[in-house]
Amino acid sequence: MRTDHAERHIAASPKVVYCALTDRDMIQNWLPPQGARGQVDLFEPWPGGRFVMTLIFDQAGSGKTSDDTDAVAGEFLELVPDRLVRQRFTFQSDDPAFAGVMVMSWAITPMQTGTTLTVTAENVPAGIGAEDHRAAMASSLENLARLVE
Repeated sequence: MRTDHAERHIAASPKVVYCALTDRDMIQNWLPPQGARGQVDLFEPWPGGRFVMTLIFDQAGSGKTSDDTDAVAGEFLELVPDRLVRQRFTFQSDDPAFAGVMVMSWAITPMQTGTTLTVTAENVPAGIGAEDHRAAMASSLENLARLVE
């Protein structure tokens, strides 16, 4: 039952950052960390709405669902415009160390020079290394900043 955090200042308004968290095409472009691409199969950005995404890794052996993929199914728990997005994800894997349910919160804090976006991942599956996870979250935040700045 580990919790991981990552944070980044983004030179964009909270409205633009919130849009990047709730727009299917934008998510597909920025969420996959370096070395992966994403395919959003289902996206319903409202409380109770579903989110299904497959991450496809450039390097074989990086996936948890298959050799080169991570399949993630989730739902939106809470959306507060320009402030917060909370989601629950279920990881699909035959290996119990990589399976489980994780809650991710994306807290948007307005700043004079843009926005601070803080992501908190609760109940991270044990098989996901802490350093690897933090690096992946930082990579995703860097992608998001590059997209909206």
